[in-house]
Amino acid sequence: MIQAILAAAAFDPETATQAYLSTLNGAARAKSDAYFEGGYWLLLWSTLVAVLVSWIELHFGWSAKWSAWAQRMTGRPMLRPALYALPYVLVTAALTLPWTLYTDFFREHQYGLSNQSFGEWGKEALIALAIQLVMTAIVLIGVFAVIRRSPKRWWLWGTGVIALFMTIGAVIAPVFIAPLFNDYKPMAAGPMRDQILAMAHANHVPADNVYVFDASKQSKRISANVSGLGPTIRISLNDNLLNRTSPAEVKAVMGHELGHYVLNHVVRGLLEICAVLLLVFFLLWWLSPKLLARYGERWGVFKVSDPAAMPLLIGMLAVLMLLLTPVTNSIVRTSEAEADAFGLDAAREPDGFAAVSMKLSEYRKISPAPLEEIVFFDHPSGENRVRRAMEWKARHLAEAR
Repeated sequence: MIQAILAAAAFDPETATQAYLSTLNGAARAKSDAYFEGGYWLLLWSTLVAVLVSWIELHFGWSAKWSAWAQRMTGRPMLRPALYALPYVLVTAALTLPWTLYTDFFREHQYGLSNQSFGEWGKEALIALAIQLVMTAIVLIGVFAVIRRSPKRWWLWGTGVIALFMTIGAVIAPVFIAPLFNDYKPMAAGPMRDQILAMAHANHVPADNVYVFDASKQSKRISANVSGLGPTIRISLNDNLLNRTSPAEVKAVMGHELGHYVLNHVVRGLLEICAVLLLVFFLLWWLSPKLLARYGERWGVFKVSDPAAMPLLIGMLAVLMLLLTPVTNSIVRTSEAEADAFGLDAAREPDGFAAVSMKLSEYRKISPAPLEEIVFFDHPSGENRVRRAMEWKARHLAEAR
């Protein structure tokens, strides 16, 4: 006990933090910073691409023609948005394909983060496109139904519709969507699996199995999650986490992920994002009639309830979400920081947490300025995570073991 107290007195969290940070330097640090800082510009350029594509679809009358085609195909107003979704999604995907190729394939290979061939990437992109077709059709049925039935309050009911679909997605994604991209297999019996389940049961997480998925076929990124709601809750980690980290690091990551479940972050996150969407939908409701009054005749779009207004809504949505980036990032970053604190208490592996934070900094800028972190980071920076882990270690060094 005396030795532990003396060790605690001699331990300096800041010195320990700097020791960890010094393991990422030179070309590796420059590469990490360049990749992450490039993402700041991607936010702007992705928004401009979305606005440009929306303008093209409106300016050349394509959206109006798709809506007219959908109306000819069915006499049911409820089904018209679903049919409209078919050409809208396909053409939008084609127009944005060059940008998607750059951001999701070429840039990832440029920084050595992707393990996929072009064919493998393309196969997954087609699966994602098929899912998008189905989901967009379903969501547009709901959204345009409330726009038609409640022209003055559709921003309120529309938020509710999106919240419903987000909840359904959270329930079905782990079981029906995620396995379309990766193979999920029960983790082999052993000490690591036992420790993860012991942490889960100690914190009343209703899971009796741990799944491993083969993310290494896509990238070198480390990942894990406790996903789903109700009967679909499952604990998952990828093979990169197992293969690239120590048992202490795995335990630290899983403690963090269990924290998201115990702290009810899925439900809270849905509510917080829906609060943002409520503001966004209100602004869409207020702005869209004004823009249609000015430009609708040349576009062939006269009512927000016409599915042809979809590119206008998406273009405005892209701009508004860009402006709200600091808000949405701060919402997520706050939950992540809470899960960090929970994970340190649950796993009691501060050095494991610090070490894995350094690995994550291979593609996340390690030491941003405070304002930079608030605006652009949806997770705490690596420096902050390491420092908090070392501060936790300092507080607990004197505890008897």
